[in-house]
Amino acid sequence: MAVKIRLARRGRKKKAIYDIVVADARAPRDGRFIEKLGIYNPGTNPASIVLEADKAVDWLLKGAQPTDTARSILQHEGVMLKKHLQVGVIKGAITQEVADSRFDEWKESKTDRKATAADSLSQKKDSDKQARLDAERKVNQSRAEAIAKKNAPPVEEAPEVEEAEAAVDTVTEEVSDEVAVEETVVEETAAVETPEAEAAAPAPAETPEVEAAAPVEAPEAETAAPAETPAPEAAASTETPETDESAEKKAE
Repeated sequence: MAVKIRLARRGRKKKAIYDIVVADARAPRDGRFIEKLGIYNPGTNPASIVLEADKAVDWLLKGAQPTDTARSILQHEGVMLKKHLQVGVIKGAITQEVADSRFDEWKESKTDRKATAADSLSQKKDSDKQARLDAERKVNQSRAEAIAKKNAPPVEEAPEVEEAEAAVDTVTEEVSDEVAVEETVVEETAAVETPEAEAAAPAPAETPEVEAAAPVEAPEAETAAPAETPAPEAAASTETPETDESAEKKAE
């Protein structure tokens, strides 16, 4: 009788759970089996496996042949490695202690890999969840803004213009008031400084000297002018007869 290690399906539709069983090769898939070795649930992430490794190794040593899927599960759980080491112990290649130590080392490394994979998977789930929450938050915020914009009353521009003009008028009045205050201050300072300037300026004392000097110079200029004027006339009178006499001599 050929004995196989295979999977027997159970569970409801689209939620299948498989039993790892040892059964006759001629029996139906979900029919009678010899022994149940464990459970395989592919619906979880990662898939969960519950297996009695010692029984599986015993059946493998007895000659049971696993199917392809069952072999992958057994290799994942280290049953095939344990069977290989046990064959070496039977043949005398290694001792039982060496076989057990090697299997324990492999199991520890496998546990570390499983933990790392579980951590990375949980981190990925968390990041995906956070991304979905952020996307949903953005959608909700955009919807709220759209609703607020739709329900908001229309904004009137005229009051704003009037307010701006009123502000400009206010600023202009303030500037004119400041200019008037500055002019008043300048006038007051000029009125205060004028008597001091008049008291300090000695202009009237110098004026008579200039007026007295002017009449003295005027007669000198007038007396000098008549003396120079007759000279050209005398010269002209003396030169004229000479020209006449020379003309007469030339005519003769």
